[in-house]
Amino acid sequence: MIDKNSPLPIYYQLEEEIKQLIKSEQLKPGELLPSEREYAEKYNISRMTVRQAINNLASDGLLIRQKGKGTFIAEKKFEQTLQGLTSFSEDMKARGLTPSSKLVRFDVIQADQKLAEKLQLAEGDDLFIIHRIRLANESPVAVETIYTPKSIVGDMTEADFTPSFYHYMEKKLGYSIKQAHQEMEASLANDFEREHLRINEGDPVLLMERLTFLSNDIPFEYVKSAYRADRYKFKLQMPR
Repeated sequence: MIDKNSPLPIYYQLEEEIKQLIKSEQLKPGELLPSEREYAEKYNISRMTVRQAINNLASDGLLIRQKGKGTFIAEKKFEQTLQGLTSFSEDMKARGLTPSSKLVRFDVIQADQKLAEKLQLAEGDDLFIIHRIRLANESPVAVETIYTPKSIVGDMTEADFTPSFYHYMEKKLGYSIKQAHQEMEASLANDFEREHLRINEGDPVLLMERLTFLSNDIPFEYVKSAYRADRYKFKLQMPR
């Protein structure tokens, strides 16, 4: 409830009320938030005050504005630590979610100079190229392009690759995965990413490049990924 006699600003009280409704799941992810007019009439406050509260919640990532549609409760972001190497499937299962993938492309190509250098191959060597969409509870959160040498993974099939590439490498082929080098940056989604992540023009994504090594320090995987910035965040502990 809004207390107009409280020393707390009215916009802040409204923010806290909406936060509590989200926390208690009375307002659920994906649900349309009542309009500014509805809040203004309900509490007999100005629409400017309501707008300030909603703007603050949107800046905090709790609300998502969609032009021409309204303001919606944001989906809870997935947190992934940048310490330790785990697969997407392992991350989602640890959160009690069901991971899945949608294959867009599964082909063999010849390594160009850049890919050959990264994967320590000769230019022209055979590589698998795999485009896939990563989903959690059927909702798309990332698109991936994976390059992996045929000399390492052999005659891998789509059935071998799905649902977890790391499971195939470790359990079926008996490899030991040692470490990865990873880089990340923010960008605007391109056409391919917008289509498969179901986001709009101008929406941001988190771009990641990863080179993953076996226990013998041979790289077996080069991955380029784009994560939905409204669904994913990365965290890192930094002890002094």
